[in-house]
Amino acid sequence: MTETKQVALVTGAAKGIGLAIAKRLFDDGKTVIINAHHELDDETKAKLADDGYSFDVYVGDVANEDDAEKMINDVVDQYGQIDILVNNAGITRDKLLSRLKLADFKAVLETNLVGAFNMTKFAMKVMQKARKGAIVNISSISGLHGNLGQANYSASKAGLVGLTKTAAREGALRNIRCNAVAPGMVKTDMTEKMSERRQNEFNEQIPLKRFAEPAEIADAVSFLIENQYITGQVMTVDGGLTI
Repeated sequence: MTETKQVALVTGAAKGIGLAIAKRLFDDGKTVIINAHHELDDETKAKLADDGYSFDVYVGDVANEDDAEKMINDVVDQYGQIDILVNNAGITRDKLLSRLKLADFKAVLETNLVGAFNMTKFAMKVMQKARKGAIVNISSISGLHGNLGQANYSASKAGLVGLTKTAAREGALRNIRCNAVAPGMVKTDMTEKMSERRQNEFNEQIPLKRFAEPAEIADAVSFLIENQYITGQVMTVDGGLTI
């Protein structure tokens, strides 16, 4: 009898770390659905097809409770199950604390933290009935150590750590595991916008002397999904930056 493929939903997966995670889970043999705030552009779709990747794309805002519930329900309606949730969707609106507008503080928390809560809440209801599941939240070293100009982002990512640990305790009652990955500096559109001087400064501070590839963050996510005896943990993947 052929074993049913596990079904995974990755939020904020139109590009960067999220897309790398989706690709890795697909390579691991999962059925993968990616969430994005907007439809993927034709170039991205064509590149994915050429590389042999096939994803359903659900457009929705994780910060919107109705959107979150609909996405989980749509996965279950289409595939009959949801085994894996990766909460990757995130935004930044960096500014020094004394100059940060309340609207920008709230916006980052809404997407990064409330969004993860929304998705986790509805996914866990399904996973509890199935008595199994794995959730991975993408936090950040900024959430563990703070960072200049990122009061909102750091607060949201620190909040994800607390959410992860509580979800792990509650989830364990029904064999649901929840962990987090805290990346350091990663080669993404976000970091490429930094000046060359700033990038070089970070490279000097990182013991391994380079930024991570998105696929290396995806490796950590895959590990936490596959290892059945890890829950409530935060795995830092930062090239030694926070040693």
